[in-house]
Parts: sequence; C-alpha cells; structure tokens
Amino acid sequence: MNIQQFLNTSYTAYHTTENVCKILLSQGFEQLEVGKNWDLQQGKGYFVTRNGSSVIAFKVGTNRIFNIVESHTDSPCFKIKGDKLLATEGAKKLNTEKYGGSLMYTFLDRPLKIAGRLLVNNDGVVSPLLVDSSYNVVIPSVAVHQNPSANDGLSLNPQVDMLPLLGQCDDLYATLCDQKVVDADLFVVPADQSFVAGVNGEYLCSARLDNLTSVYTSVTAIANASPSNIAVVACLDNEETGSGTRQGAPSFIEQVLQNIAASLSMDQLGLLYAKENGMVLSVDNGHAVHPNHPEKSDVAMRTYMNKGIIIKHHTNYSTDGLSSAVLKTILTDNNIAFQDLYNKSDMRCGSTLGLVTSRQLGMKTVDIGLPQLAMHSACETCGLSDVDSMQQCITAFLQAPICGNEGGIATK
Repeated sequence: MNIQQFLNTSYTAYHTTENVCKILLSQGFEQLEVGKNWDLQQGKGYFVTRNGSSVIAFKVGTNRIFNIVESHTDSPCFKIKGDKLLATEGAKKLNTEKYGGSLMYTFLDRPLKIAGRLLVNNDGVVSPLLVDSSYNVVIPSVAVHQNPSANDGLSLNPQVDMLPLLGQCDDLYATLCDQKVVDADLFVVPADQSFVAGVNGEYLCSARLDNLTSVYTSVTAIANASPSNIAVVACLDNEETGSGTRQGAPSFIEQVLQNIAASLSMDQLGLLYAKENGMVLSVDNGHAVHPNHPEKSDVAMRTYMNKGIIIKHHTNYSTDGLSSAVLKTILTDNNIAFQDLYNKSDMRCGSTLGLVTSRQLGMKTVDIGLPQLAMHSACETCGLSDVDSMQQCITAFLQAPICGNEGGIATK
C-alpha cells in the first residue's frame, strides 16, 4: 500500500487503524492483547490495538531503552449526531457537529462520504462494523446572487451552513448495512482521491495529510527498522479533540510500555530507566511558508516544502535545545535534510501529542513534522519528497541506540 492508497482509504481513525494493521500483518508483525504476558523475541514485530481506532507497534532490540514515535489517526471533519435526520424542503439532511478545528468552507460543494463504525447486535453480542457509504453527500453553499458579500468575508454557522444534504431517505443506518444497529460513530469526510500537483509532480494534495503522512511513514519505518533499543510506534486517536480518551495519549502508551517491561522481566526501576534514557518523536505536521501569504510566517525562521522535515519550536511544543540537538545529530549523521520551524510571534500556534505524553512519560521529546499548506482543509498540500525524508528520519531515529540524559546522550 503506497501513501496515496493509504490516504484514499483511511477515511476515519477506524479505517486508518485497519489499514495500519494490514500493513503490519503483511510485514510479519504479530497481534497481541494488552494485559497478557507476552513472549517477546528480539527483532520480531508486534502490535496491539484499542477501540479499533488506535494501534501501537513495537520491536525489541538488545537495549532496554525506549525510542518512541507518536502520531494521531484522526483528522478534522464533521461528526454525525445520532440517527435522526433533519427534514427540509424536498429532502433530508444530516445533523452534524464539528470534529476538531476544520477549515469549514473547504468542505462546501465537494464530494463527501459517510464513514466510521456501526455497533451491531448479533444475538446479544455488540460488535463493530466498519463502513463507508457507497454514495456521496454534499454541503451546498449559498449562491453568490443570494449572498453577494460572500467573497468579502464568509461566516459559517456549523448548525446552519454545514449540514450535508442526504437526499430522499428515512433510515440512515439502512443505507450503510442490513444489520440491527444499536449505535454508531459516524463522520462526514472528504471523498476526493489524493493527487500529485506541480509541473514536476512535486506536491502531494489530499485530505488528512495532517496527520496520516505521519502515521504512514511511522508504520512503514518500523516495518523496515532493525532497532538496537525498544522501538515503539504509537498511532493514537482523538488528538484533534484533546487526547482525553482511553484510546488517546497518554494512557494507552503508558499501559503498553508497562506490558512490554513486564514481559521482558523489567522491574519498576528498569521501566523508569528505559524511559529516562530514551526519547520520543512527536510527529505532526507544521506550516510551510505560504506563497500567497509569506507574511504569515516568522520573519527569519522560515520553512519550505520539499526542503526536508521540520523541527518544531514553541512553548506549545515539547522540543527543547537538548531533544532538538539529539535529533539533529541523528539526522546529520544520516544525511537527512531538516529545517527549524518557529511560529510568528503574533500568530496562534496549535498543539500536538508532544506535551501530553512528555508530561505523562517524563521522557525527552521533540516535535517534528512535514511542512505543509492549508492545514485542516478538506484538501491539504505538502512536498512529495518530504514524505520520503520523514520515513528516513523515523527509521534512523528508531534504529539509533540512544542512551543517556542531561549528562550526555549517545546517539551511535
């Protein structure tokens, strides 16, 4: 599965997790269950899932130290509120709410799908059923004749302007399956296929680049990595809404690390040592200089597409001079291009998994990502060559025999 196939079919966190599991199984990884004792073999790949929307993969090297890479499986979209349809003149509408901070106007007048999971009752057993609609839905904009000031400034109300048109329908669930549905987690997501743009094919354009490029490069990196330490790749749900769930960070990572430690006969001090001397990469995309709006970027520290990965610096990020220096050493030793991203001081900065997990795990952490445009749009843009650079970066990090703390950190 290449990056475009992955983007085209990973409509929701549930679909992303299914695709990640397919990749891992095809590479010989073994699925385990949290809470059981694992018979772990050096160099073999393993993975666990939670809620069908998060997955953590790992390989055990000779050193009892954790190298962790984290990214998130969810993306901004619209969540369907129950199964009650809204009547309008001539058709029915879906009742939706924002999921994450989407750039709402980009969802107008484009093909959208209903996707997610249904919870069905099979003889008293509630089971998840992954679905994506065979049909498209659409959110029509108001014509410029009826909204003549639209091009001067557009204000959208999610309860009024962003309700998808479903059509002639009385039972939403019946359009998705023929089983008895008890409840559901359904979303309205972009249905467009990813595409390559630019005269030399230098740009990758798609929904969900933030953060599925990070998920894809992380998973393909660990599949090919031969780590010296314990390499862990965590792909977690609900980052866009605060990571406060059991399938989000940091609870799932912490429990898996404890399970790994117990299965390797590591005591509590051993687990603490493994975290204290290891490191975390928080992988989530950042902003490239926008060709039409260069004034939105910092006056001096500017990052560009197809110029390498970015190391992200801000009080909202986990990066400090120490963690940045360790990663830069690894990247330089492996001839991997990188750039430093600093936010313009009068612009709002987003947040990532980095601060959440560094606080919980107590580990050195650095935030990195791909430089991209149109973040949280229904169609985002990044540099195609940067995807390869990110996979090389994560592979090099997972294979680095990192060991040490403030007194000195070995990287090779």
